Amino acid sequence: MGIDNKILSVIFVASFISACGGSKTSESAAIVSPSQVIAPIPTKNTLGISSVPESLKAIYTRALKFDRYTKVDTPNGGSIHIIAQDGITENQIVRSRAILQHYLSDYPGSIYGADKSAIANKMAQNNATLLLLNGIDDGTNPASNLEGQPLYYGEMQVEGHTWYINQDYSHRDASFEEILHMVHDTGIGVDQSESFDGVLAEFQGEIRAAQINALSSNLWGLNASEWIAELTTENSLTQEYLAAIIDVYYGLWGADRQSQTHGMNELYVAKMRPDIVTEDPQGYAIMDNKFFHPYLTYNARIDENFMGDFSLSFNLSLPYTHHSQYLKDVTLTGVKQSNVIVNQFNNRITGNAAINTVIFSGPSSEYQINNDNGNVIVEDMRDNRDGLNRLIAIEKIQFTDTTLETSSI
Repeated sequence: MGIDNKILSVIFVASFISACGGSKTSESAAIVSPSQVIAPIPTKNTLGISSVPESLKAIYTRALKFDRYTKVDTPNGGSIHIIAQDGITENQIVRSRAILQHYLSDYPGSIYGADKSAIANKMAQNNATLLLLNGIDDGTNPASNLEGQPLYYGEMQVEGHTWYINQDYSHRDASFEEILHMVHDTGIGVDQSESFDGVLAEFQGEIRAAQINALSSNLWGLNASEWIAELTTENSLTQEYLAAIIDVYYGLWGADRQSQTHGMNELYVAKMRPDIVTEDPQGYAIMDNKFFHPYLTYNARIDENFMGDFSLSFNLSLPYTHHSQYLKDVTLTGVKQSNVIVNQFNNRITGNAAINTVIFSGPSSEYQINNDNGNVIVEDMRDNRDGLNRLIAIEKIQFTDTTLETSSI
């Protein structure tokens, strides 16, 4: 695919139903919100993570275990804050920020997402804040009462980490769901409230229509009447319905062994992306060239403890590839020897401090290989197989017939 996307600049910075609460910014109970004043630039590390800025410390205190901060800057000079407690890993912080960037990355040619500047600006105006909290959503973390969208340690996976590789759902990845809630509530906008506090009323209208159809046609909210009643009271139906589609669309339920046909803890009639097309076509229509990219735009940092072959190509014997098949760009981290199997996208693959190999699915004679200022460019001459790949700090490239040292290219 190889589409270049404008990524908004970044600086410095348990069961399903219990885990999926909507953004606190949409609740009627007013809690002190962070100032709209742009946070001063604190000292940052190489990952864009800093201590909590002075302008936010009065609310997100050390006593409440908040100790790190990052943000996504918006075109209007504002910021979308991400504030983490002391038990959150740096990889979790970086990935949460990357998923937010993914949602806010322009999708050229799409109906509602070709220029997402207005979404990002509105989120900053609405003080959108993502809270990365210790533990799980069991009601014991007092910081969950603060203004912001909570996302808990126990529901944040990182590519290459054992939770991600094993996909046993004891630590279900709720990052896409919860971050989407924040984007939906504070940027896209939600209808049926006193006022529409977003910028995509027409798109929200399509989401609402699909949600009404899904609920009335028994496609979503299955066997969860009490939860649906609660969502109705909160005006959160569209947010949760859209999150169900997104989770399935990006492969988050493909490895679930509880059901062969349903996703989102059996609340949604589709389990994998093709199922949405056939089981909920109106829901798929809001995915099809409207706002959300068909692949994940962020560069995934593979956990430093991963060792072996990380596959971007779907492999039924590797549960995590239900999700990783939608990745395009990855960076290996740490010092352990690990390799990457490419997929059909135009991949950008960066190596770590060890010896790394990138693995292709055909013989070397079917690829063009070039050196571009130290980067190795490998282009598959067959369509719909391995794409056009840029390799950075990679020592070897492996084909079905031979393995080449990149130093010789």
